[in-house]
Amino acid sequence: MKCNITIKFAFTMTAIFMSWQSVEAAEYKSFAGIRFVKIEAGCFLMGKDTDLKESSPVESPQHRVCIEKPFYLGETEITQKQWETVMGNNPSKSKALYKPVEKVSWNDTQEFIKRLNTQEGGNTLRLPSEAEWEYSARAGSTSLYSFGDKPKNLIDYSWFGDEGYGGASHEVAQKKPNPWGLYDMHGNVWEWVQDWYDPNYYHNSPEKSPIGPESGQYRVYRGGSWVGKAVNLRSSIRYSGLPVSRTNDVGFRLLKEIQ
Repeated sequence: MKCNITIKFAFTMTAIFMSWQSVEAAEYKSFAGIRFVKIEAGCFLMGKDTDLKESSPVESPQHRVCIEKPFYLGETEITQKQWETVMGNNPSKSKALYKPVEKVSWNDTQEFIKRLNTQEGGNTLRLPSEAEWEYSARAGSTSLYSFGDKPKNLIDYSWFGDEGYGGASHEVAQKKPNPWGLYDMHGNVWEWVQDWYDPNYYHNSPEKSPIGPESGQYRVYRGGSWVGKAVNLRSSIRYSGLPVSRTNDVGFRLLKEIQ
C-alpha cells in the first residue's frame, strides 16, 4: 500500500502546543479501520476572515463559536476500502482503495453511518457539524488556510485544480496534515457535514456548539476539492447541495462523539 495511511499517528501523541489546547492522535480505530484524531474543546472565530474579494456573503459575518465538548474526527476522508467494508459496494468514479469514496450523497452517508454504528454497537458516529468541521480545519489558525495565508504553500497540503491536479481525486494522506494531524481538510474531495444550509445562518448562529438550521432544502459541504481553485479551499468556504446529489468530487469524513 503506497498510501501514507500507515501513519505514525496510530496510538501515539501528537504534541501541538497551543495556548489552550493539545491534540491526541488515533486514540480510536473503528471496525472499518477508520483512524480518529482527538480534538479538544475550544473557541474560535468562524466565517469570513478577511476582506478578500472572492469571499462569499454566506461566509459573513465572522462570529465567535465555542465547541463545548471534545470529539474525535477522522484523520482522513472515508476511503473506498472503508466504504466497501461497510457497504459492500463502491460507487466512486475514480476507483482505488485508498482514494476517498465519492459519488455518495448526504443520504448515502447516513446509511453508512447507521450500518457502522450498528457494527460498533453504539450510536456515537456521525458527520461533524459545520462548526466542528471549520474548527478542526482551522486547527487554531486565524488565516485563510490552516498553515497561513499564502496560496502558493497550498501545494504542500492539498490536491486542487490550480496545480493541474484536475481529472480525479487522489489517495488520502499523501500531503502534509494540518497542525492538528488531519489530512486533506483542504482539497481532494469536498466533505459533507451534518447541517442544513442557510446562507444567512451566521447572522443568528448561537455561540455555543451550533448545529445549523432545523430544516432546509440543501445540506452543507466544506473544504474544496481537486477541481477547485485555491481560493475555494479556504477554511471558511461554504457550499451546499441537495441531500440526494452525487458527484465525483464530494465525499465525507466522520466524527465520533466522546461519551
